[in-house]
Amino acid sequence: MVLFNSMSSISYATVIAVGILIAFGTGRQPLAVAWSFIKAMILSRKYFLFSIAVMAILLLNKYEQLLENWLAIPYDLTPILSGWEGAWPLWLQDNLQSQALTLICGLFYLVLFQATMIASVGIYTYRQDMKLYYAFCVAILLNYVLAVPFYLFVPVNEVWYAHPQVQFLLLHIFPAFEQEYRALSGLNNCFPSLHTSISVTLALLASKSGIRRWAVFAWINAIVIVFSIFYLGIHWFTDMVAGVLLAMLTVFIGLRIGEWAAGKSVELPLPARSKLEASDPVRP
Repeated sequence: MVLFNSMSSISYATVIAVGILIAFGTGRQPLAVAWSFIKAMILSRKYFLFSIAVMAILLLNKYEQLLENWLAIPYDLTPILSGWEGAWPLWLQDNLQSQALTLICGLFYLVLFQATMIASVGIYTYRQDMKLYYAFCVAILLNYVLAVPFYLFVPVNEVWYAHPQVQFLLLHIFPAFEQEYRALSGLNNCFPSLHTSISVTLALLASKSGIRRWAVFAWINAIVIVFSIFYLGIHWFTDMVAGVLLAMLTVFIGLRIGEWAAGKSVELPLPARSKLEASDPVRP
């Protein structure tokens, strides 16, 4: 069953998912949260600079493929780093594959991955949790900054490419993946798994938010994505382990810089929250 026909359809689905997740995490309608973000960007220079830094690294990431092509690294480290694992994802697909599971995994991998990242920005901003917001920005920055050198100089091919028996199941729901998405995710950009590192990063930060239901969702999101990278035939176990370690490192550094950055700034001049809001109605 084809779920997406183009990157535009993925973008539309992401916008809808972001709105739902923001409402879920804040208990407020998404436009109010979006307005808080806009006001923070205008009224706080530090908030603006942190936000622009994250947007810049995400934008520059798309050019990593151009640099990789220019460097033309001749070697392949797949056999050394991951080849010993064999084709165990083939067993996973043979025993668990179903149309419903492929749809769920594809939805998390293609949509909820970035939707959770964007929603985190809105939730922490609306709650004026600047320590967590700055920690989020630093952690996301570090995830990309530390991963890119590996993508350039430690080329590891995706599982389905190394083992033709393993299916690349994303093509079942997004047939145009190779034409429209591949430029954002190189074939040999496996180690470490950024889908793992960023989803686990978001879950670790959500655990510090004090919003129980948001933390529960973020961990479910991370667990499903980690399962999906194997089930869909993309990543190796070693990629996942490296991704988890990267997440732990970036969150550790992010929380400390976030605490410092929040301590050096005054509270954002956003609209005062009512007593009802202050009582944190989003907690179950």
